[in-house]
Amino acid sequence: MDFNFSREHQLLRKMMMEFTEREVKPIAAYTDASCEYPKETIEKLFQLGVMGVDVPKKYGGSGADAMAAAIVIEELSKQCASTGDIVATHNGLCCAPIVEHGTQEQKEKYLSMLTKGRKVGAFALTEPNAGSDASKCQTEARLEGDYYVLNGSKIFITNGYVADVIIVFAMTDKSKGTRGISAFLVESSFPGFAVGKHEEKMGLHGSPTAELVFTDCMVPKENLLGQEGKGFKIAMQTLDGGRIGIAAQALGIAEGAMEEAKNYTTGRTQFGKAISQFQNTQFQLADMALGCEAGRLLTYQAAMRKEQGLPYGKEAAMAKLFCSEHAMKTTIKALQMFGGYGYIKDYPIERMMRDAKITEIYEGTSEVQRMVIAGHLGIK
Repeated sequence: MDFNFSREHQLLRKMMMEFTEREVKPIAAYTDASCEYPKETIEKLFQLGVMGVDVPKKYGGSGADAMAAAIVIEELSKQCASTGDIVATHNGLCCAPIVEHGTQEQKEKYLSMLTKGRKVGAFALTEPNAGSDASKCQTEARLEGDYYVLNGSKIFITNGYVADVIIVFAMTDKSKGTRGISAFLVESSFPGFAVGKHEEKMGLHGSPTAELVFTDCMVPKENLLGQEGKGFKIAMQTLDGGRIGIAAQALGIAEGAMEEAKNYTTGRTQFGKAISQFQNTQFQLADMALGCEAGRLLTYQAAMRKEQGLPYGKEAAMAKLFCSEHAMKTTIKALQMFGGYGYIKDYPIERMMRDAKITEIYEGTSEVQRMVIAGHLGIK
C-alpha cells in the first residue's frame, strides 16, 4: 500500500487540523459538560464541505474519497470525539448507503438535502432486542397502496434527535428472517415519526443519541432503499464502511490522548526531573506511538481498498477492532500519567477515556469484529 498522500489529502488534513484547533478544541470541554449538540460547529463543517465529503459533486458533495473521509474524522476526534461521531454517522451511515443503493431520484433528492440542504442524517438499525443480532428486528413495514406503514422503535440512534433523514430498517416479511428486512428513507417530518428518550451516556455527550418511534409512520413507497428484502445486506455493507469511520475516530482519540500525555509529562516535574525522563513513562509513550502507527496503517489500508473497489470487510473489522482497543488502552495509560489531575475535568483525559469506550461497542462490538475476522479466515 502506498500512503504517499496526494496534495489534496495533505491540504485536507491541514485544513482539518487548523479547523479543529480553532473551532473544536476551545469548546470541546463545554460540549461534554453541557451535553449540547455542537450545532454551530456542524454548520461550519457543512460550509467546508465536510458533511458529504465523499458524496459525488453532482449531488452537492465534495467528491473526495474514503481516505479523505477517514482523515476528516481522525482530525476532529483528536479534540472532540462527539464531533467526529456526528460527522462519521452522517457521511458513512446515511449518505453512503444512498450513494451505493439509491435510485437516481433518491440520490438527487436526499443527497442534495444532506449536503447543500444542510440536513443531518442518521442510521436506525438497533432495537431493544436486536443489537448485535439484527435478525431479531421487530419494527415492521407493510405496504398499503402508495405508502409503507412503519410500526416499531429503534434505540441508541446517533444524531437521533437532530436528524432530518434517517435510514430505517424494518421487517417486510417476518417469515424470512434477515431476508425479510428492508431499508427505507425516512424524513423526520413524516406523519407517525417521533423522537423518544434522549439517552444520557457515559461519554460522547455532544453526540445526540435517542430512541426513534414509528407509529403508523407513512413512508412513500418510492422511499424503499434498494429492493424489498435486501435491507440486511445493505445494513451489513454500510457497517463495513462505517467501521472505517469508527476506526478513524478511535485512532484520533488515541493520538489526541498521546499528545496530551507527552505534553503533560514533559512539563510536570517530580523527584527533581520531568516525568517524561523516567524510563517507564518513555516505554508507555513508545507503546502509544507504536499502536497509533499500526492503527493508522490498518485504517488507511481499509479506506484505500474501499476506494479501489476491493473487498475490505476484513480490513475494516481489523482496523475498527485494533484502533478501538488501542484508544481504550492509551487513554487509561495517559490518565495514569496525569495522576490525580487525570481524574478531574480540568484536563481532557478523563473525557477522552469515556469517549474511547464506546468505540469498542457500537457499529459492532469487539467480539463481533473478531467473529467477522474469523469468518474471513474460513473458521466456522
